[in-house]
Amino acid sequence: MTEPSLPELELHRAQLYDRLAATGDFRPGSINATYRRCGKPNCACAQPGHRGHGPRWLWTRSSGGKTHTRQVAAAELEKVRAELANYREFAALSGQIVEVNEAICEARPVAGPAGEPGEEPSGEKGGSARRSRRRPPPR
Repeated sequence: MTEPSLPELELHRAQLYDRLAATGDFRPGSINATYRRCGKPNCACAQPGHRGHGPRWLWTRSSGGKTHTRQVAAAELEKVRAELANYREFAALSGQIVEVNEAICEARPVAGPAGEPGEEPSGEKGGSARRSRRRPPPR
């Protein structure tokens, strides 16, 4: 199987950018249903085998090493689920764009001194010139 050409890679990247632009509203995180007991001894939730009151829908995300949770109203549940799905699409497209960009960087020829494609580097180590550091005079 042959490697894709530079124009093919650039076209693929442009298509990914178009899909990324069409992603829509998104947010990271997840939705979880929770149930809880109210603590009233005569309530049905106090009976053995009862799940408890709920479901209560919680949107949870991590940011800066901290976890943030917010209760989601039943009316906005489908909206939040769609935004979470859009985020997963955004993350997948971003990963694909990185891969294509790496392939483009590898496929693009090295520019020579006159801006024309040049030869590949020979792999020799050139290093930088050795320079002495001036030390400040003792106090």
